[in-house]
Amino acid sequence: MRIENSFIPVRGVGEITERRLWENGITHWDEFDGSVVGDTLADRIETFIDDGRTHLERGDVSVFADALPATSRWRLYENVRAETCFLDIETTGLNPSCNDVTTVSLHRDGETATFVKGRDLTARRLESELADAALLATFNGQRFDVPFLETCFDIDVSIPHVDLMYPCKKLGLDGGLKAIECELGIDRDVPEISGRDAVRLWYEYEGGDEAALETLIEYNRADTANMEPLMELVTDRLHETVFEAARSDG
Repeated sequence: MRIENSFIPVRGVGEITERRLWENGITHWDEFDGSVVGDTLADRIETFIDDGRTHLERGDVSVFADALPATSRWRLYENVRAETCFLDIETTGLNPSCNDVTTVSLHRDGETATFVKGRDLTARRLESELADAALLATFNGQRFDVPFLETCFDIDVSIPHVDLMYPCKKLGLDGGLKAIECELGIDRDVPEISGRDAVRLWYEYEGGDEAALETLIEYNRADTANMEPLMELVTDRLHETVFEAARSDG
């Protein structure tokens, strides 16, 4: 499903009205003809479509991210798949005012890069790495990863953001990332460790154990890279349950 299939970013259009448009054969911006809805709302939709085309030509999905609820931002992915950056962090605790970010992994276009506290993990490096991304994808990053980075590095992470936890909940997939991976059959090659283990590994590394850091990095990279197949599965399922189901009912 692409942004051009969506109408809920328009003020006054909710999921019920959008579904009614789809059921009446208006499944793409190109098919909108002003029918099905009243004149005032039709004018709003036409203005939204005109403005939306301009934003998409620029590769900018931020206006849609701002207008979509968190459970529906998965719709952005198809338009900017190659420019999507998957992000995960490890920390020494849960409070950004007194704990540190230890590693940050970024996965984009099939490649994963990891940055380590005291080596190459800096505000400038993070800003540089995120600058070319059209979309940020995390799991629970809206409440944890992004605020933590913004506090610890005094940066503004303003990229359009899909927090996969919310579309997963829309599909009835609850629990943490690894539990959902297991339910969906997404494998990981590294041993399973907990957040508490991640903290312990960092302190062991600071005590001189280089192998502990390597284990922590592998864990962080696996969390990040596995979000890509999760995103693919979730968007495919939601496409079927949200969009194709409405089309078949029409």
